[in-house]
Amino acid sequence: MHDFDHTQRFLFDDSDVRGELVGLGQSYQHVLAKHDYPQPVAQLLGELLAAASLLIGTLKFDGLLVLQARSAGAVPLLMVECSSDGELRGIARYHAEQIGADAGLVELMPEGVLAMTIEPKQGQRYQGIVDLDGATLAECLTNYFATSEQLPTRFWLCADGQRARGLLLQQLPADRLKEAEARAASWQHLATLADTLSAEELLGLDNETLLHRLYHQEELRLFEPRPLCFRCSCSRERSARALVSLGPADAELLLDEHGGQVVIDCQFCNQRYAFDAADVAQLFAGGGSEAPSDTRH
Repeated sequence: MHDFDHTQRFLFDDSDVRGELVGLGQSYQHVLAKHDYPQPVAQLLGELLAAASLLIGTLKFDGLLVLQARSAGAVPLLMVECSSDGELRGIARYHAEQIGADAGLVELMPEGVLAMTIEPKQGQRYQGIVDLDGATLAECLTNYFATSEQLPTRFWLCADGQRARGLLLQQLPADRLKEAEARAASWQHLATLADTLSAEELLGLDNETLLHRLYHQEELRLFEPRPLCFRCSCSRERSARALVSLGPADAELLLDEHGGQVVIDCQFCNQRYAFDAADVAQLFAGGGSEAPSDTRH
């Protein structure tokens, strides 16, 4: 049985290293179904979805993780959000005429930057930004952690437009291995074994089989999986707040410019929220956004 739409943590008993596996199936398909992405873009978006799912398990907070890659190339934007509740959404912007069938990250996002933003429900927002300086998203994320003060972290990511999978290894603070040389050797050994993993194995093997193939000589514990799902956080209420933030004069101007109805589209899920003159008047009178007006379509 394949392991899709959940993450699963594992821990090496004789080394200060933890790992995480992720598989995305239906949740990945929900993201792709909202837009007609070319295959190379769908693959990159799947890899970034897998990366966000892996990272949310390493961060002990209640809130939202946002990964955003930007460039001046054929794919100017990749953006993925994953909540601490395992809710995913993602989007890509692209220029189809510039995308070759076998294009990879370097061709699609030259001179790009990668931003990771942590938005806790309570507490301070954090953002880190690095260059997209690897041949793959996995390399770029690995380099991101290498340039920060975080613990050494490695990524292996793969997506084929149907499934997205990922593996993360992260070194933990010294506990079982106290000497720096022994810690470094253990980390290198486990990462080197993971480097032998093929895309076909990562996409095709269930978690237990995959870990046995890589680490059958190691003692490790595999924990219970945590579910993931696609869910967009857009709502009529949030769209109404965006409209109110414009102020009554600009909102009235939008109504005039759009024939008496303002339509706000969610870029992630294509949901549309329409507001007519009666709705807008109700919003600025403090009446809320939910009660339908007589002229709503």
